[in-house]
Amino acid sequence: MTHRVAVLLVPPVVPFDTTIPGLVLGSARDAGGRPCYEVRTCTPVPGPVASDSDVEILVRHGLEVLDEADTIVVPGTYSREETDPRVFEALRRAAGEGRRLVSICTGAFMLGMAGILDGRRVTTYWRRSEEFARRFPAVEFDPRVLFVDDGRVLTSAGLAAGIDLCLHIIRSDFGAAVANDVARLVVMAPVRQGGQAQFIAAPVSSGNGTASLSVTREWALRHLDRSLTLADLAGHARVSVRTLTRRFGAETGMAPLQWLLHARVERAKELLESTALPVGEVARLSGLGSADSLRAHLVRRAGLTPTAYRAAFAADPPRG
Repeated sequence: MTHRVAVLLVPPVVPFDTTIPGLVLGSARDAGGRPCYEVRTCTPVPGPVASDSDVEILVRHGLEVLDEADTIVVPGTYSREETDPRVFEALRRAAGEGRRLVSICTGAFMLGMAGILDGRRVTTYWRRSEEFARRFPAVEFDPRVLFVDDGRVLTSAGLAAGIDLCLHIIRSDFGAAVANDVARLVVMAPVRQGGQAQFIAAPVSSGNGTASLSVTREWALRHLDRSLTLADLAGHARVSVRTLTRRFGAETGMAPLQWLLHARVERAKELLESTALPVGEVARLSGLGSADSLRAHLVRRAGLTPTAYRAAFAADPPRG
């Protein structure tokens, strides 16, 4: 069945945030080309919805859409005290029924004001972090990450981090192959490592003319079947190992070999989903070496053996 998503706009909205669920989730297709999600937008009072810019967004559906949704997404909003109380009633009802609640950027304030976030680990846009932490002291707030998946409640940092979270949702619901197809459509890295802390402190470039390591990371992704070392990565980037390690941490929030291992596991997951290759060959092509190594890493990260992962996510699981 198509997963039903309701996007709840609480004016005044952040226009960019409002487009993310429809664009990203709405682009997901299964192996037969069928939409994975049905995305509908709603608001307390249907009609023109004010934003923080000089545009209005015409919304045709009211809050009744929320009662039909499997997932509710609340994009960024500047609303605080004047929010329609029906919004909080609907969100609390959805939480009580066990439906998935998602916020993008400052949409987390709506979940917090509804009392849904108490005791949970969450995040929001870093520029609103002090306000958020002050208003919701019972929340375990993490301002460093791009998004948090806390079971039935998921929250993201600002703007583009909403795309990261939607790709994560697709990956969790339908597997890495579907998510990677959508990532290519929206010209986004399938998994963007690190957190928003890297954007708070400094831009990706050092500011002194030093180029980003993104080209080296792309090169590594094309050669995951090789036994790549720190020296190999540093050689490609034409920097010392020490400089590579420092800049890798600044750009991704991870050490180079930690990032490389994550990329290998993601490649293995995609191959398990999209091919019928033997597990040993999947391990070789992803650079994990052996079937035993692949099994150990996949169980640690996904909680499934390669065979179980393939059975759960492959578009056409091999028979026999």
